[in-house]
Amino acid sequence: MKEYKVKDYMTTELLTVRPDQGTDEVVELIERTGHDSFPVVSGERLVGIITARDLIFRKDRVSDAMSKRVVVTYPETRLIDAARVMFREGHSKLPVVDEDKRPIGIITNMDILRSHIERATPEKVNMLTRYIENLYRIKTTVRVSKVDVQDLRPTQNKISPDELRGREYELKRGLAEPIVVVKVANRTLLVDGHHRALAALRSGIKTLTAYVITVNEDITLGIEKTADRMGIHTLEDLKETEDTFKEIAEIIESG
Repeated sequence: MKEYKVKDYMTTELLTVRPDQGTDEVVELIERTGHDSFPVVSGERLVGIITARDLIFRKDRVSDAMSKRVVVTYPETRLIDAARVMFREGHSKLPVVDEDKRPIGIITNMDILRSHIERATPEKVNMLTRYIENLYRIKTTVRVSKVDVQDLRPTQNKISPDELRGREYELKRGLAEPIVVVKVANRTLLVDGHHRALAALRSGIKTLTAYVITVNEDITLGIEKTADRMGIHTLEDLKETEDTFKEIAEIIESG
């Protein structure tokens, strides 16, 4: 399954302003376009960002009103990583820059939402189903149904705290896609959706919609053996680990 990147969804038609422009020009730009913020560019480099909020305390020049602290991301960044940064920083959009910090686009929370709507989860399920059938020489069936969150057994032991917060956000707004589980006898192995499952557990959500791959024989799959070795039995056993944001996002501060 394709792993989407910022470049797949970012808007390249970017409106920018200059530090020496008057703030009245920015007000006119807001009224004309409906946008609430604009990257500030000097030469070809990003030096700041100005928002509608910055214009509450009116200054004559953009350079006096803009914020010199800008959170940016990169075209090759995974879309999910950019989403985590947006949730962490509380931004609805991030400028996208190249390696020389030149702005080349913008990614917004609506772009993130669009990627979720378009995500091809059935393709992922079909690939997993074929893999299991070919590896173990067995038959499976697939259906979409509700599963009990408390019955899910994880098959990984670490999750990202930022992605967890993102999944909590999605669940509250009804945006989360189905999880993927494998049903063997009376055991429900969680294959895809560990962050969603833990977010649901902590939010008091009892059931989640899932693609359920049912194995027609009572065998021990490799993912279950791995979970045994890690000592992972319930969602409570999952450990949160801090992300590394190298080449995912950066804070640019101009002098």
